[in-house]
Amino acid sequence: MSKQKSEPIPAPEDNIKPLNYREQFAGREVTSKFVDPCAAASKASMDCMTRNDYDRDACLEYFQAYRDCKSTWIKQRKEDRRAGRPTS
Repeated sequence: MSKQKSEPIPAPEDNIKPLNYREQFAGREVTSKFVDPCAAASKASMDCMTRNDYDRDACLEYFQAYRDCKSTWIKQRKEDRRAGRPTS
């Protein structure tokens, strides 16, 4: 438990931009719905909850960063599909 407290949580704004989803899917034979380019934002929000005894109000910025990341990722995939670029 003390180990978790010593490791800093990344700032919410560091997790707004998703990882390149094409790189996340590269090298896989099957595209999985479980690959998440926003995993860092998700982990940071859960770490924040753990450190603040599950006080949701203390972690609102982390939740918003995760939502922004997911929104950007979905928009990027939609634009790629419309442009005929591969999405996986």
